[in-house]
Amino acid sequence: MPSDLLFIRGPFIALTGVPAGEPRSRLESTAGWRSLYTGVRDVLGEGHQRPSPGRMDMGAASLWGVRKAPCAVELAVLNSGITGGRRPISFSTRTSSIFGSGGDHKKKLFLQDIAELIRARACQRVLVMVGAGISTPSGIPDFRSPGSGLYSNLQQYDLPYPEAVFELAFFSHNPKPFFTLAKELYLKNYRPNIIHYFLRLLHDKGLLLRLYTQNIDGLERAGIPASKLVEAHGSFASATCTVCRRPSSGKDIWADVSMDKIPRCPVCTGVLKPDIVFFGETLPQRFLLHVLDFPMADLLLILGTSLEVEPFASLSEAVRSSVPRLLINRDVVGPFAWCPRSRDVVQLGDVVHSVERLVELLGWREELQDLIQQETEKLDGRDG
Repeated sequence: MPSDLLFIRGPFIALTGVPAGEPRSRLESTAGWRSLYTGVRDVLGEGHQRPSPGRMDMGAASLWGVRKAPCAVELAVLNSGITGGRRPISFSTRTSSIFGSGGDHKKKLFLQDIAELIRARACQRVLVMVGAGISTPSGIPDFRSPGSGLYSNLQQYDLPYPEAVFELAFFSHNPKPFFTLAKELYLKNYRPNIIHYFLRLLHDKGLLLRLYTQNIDGLERAGIPASKLVEAHGSFASATCTVCRRPSSGKDIWADVSMDKIPRCPVCTGVLKPDIVFFGETLPQRFLLHVLDFPMADLLLILGTSLEVEPFASLSEAVRSSVPRLLINRDVVGPFAWCPRSRDVVQLGDVVHSVERLVELLGWREELQDLIQQETEKLDGRDG
């Protein structure tokens, strides 16, 4: 397994020479800054500034390892278009006091302050990071809970360790445990919950800059367009042959998986692997959008994640220090625990209850209820 990890702080990207799975503290102590990279233009398409002519090869993002990226860009390229261009906002007295006078960002914030910033549209570029904690209310088991987590349920297959189910070497030797997990995740017809619909409402109101998810269940797709979504660890929406690399729709594998068969390529009979990011694999190209998104954000919401898996976890530190960060989670995690900022807000406890509280403070309760009813009726009609 590659030993280099991707580490991110602010808009910068650094490579570290520590083995996979080392504590974050060691990642920081050994980090050596390198140049910026990006294939962002390829993701965003035409109409965006080209990278600087001065290019150099760079390590691209992977879950635990490093792959080559096509080019590097200078910080000036990233900064272009990030500042300016906002519509002038007339702040209420309360909102102005939240921001502080004279640029003072040291005032302690609370959940109601975050709600006030959103209500006043003082924050219009909201970034969201989510993990498994937003899927468990839909009935999807998490990975690590003893006795009930997905890893525990895979022990009958004599895994050397639970994470082996997401390792290519083990998958090549025995793909059965992975497809058992895939069947559990995908074929039980799980539905979005109130958290997913809250995120949908953020988008509908024009406030969502981008939603970054670690989840592979696809529930974040509930009305949020692909352009607003970064599935950092891939999804089941597509699959690729492990031998001839022929791409196919994810739908092509589920007839076999539902009957506990290994899906095979119709051309070469190789195993069809869903495009889920395994340890050591390159993250999807869209993950590179973080290079532009995080310096641009004016609010960061983090829901239901342990902030343990890199490079996703370090995105929580990539917004500017003046940007409020709201963590809604069962526990204090990541930089909120070991390097908190003055404008952090931590809302602990049940994630659903915390989101419901935020919705109440925003005055969105009726809108959210109407949205849930409307989308539930659609799903009932589809599944009926």
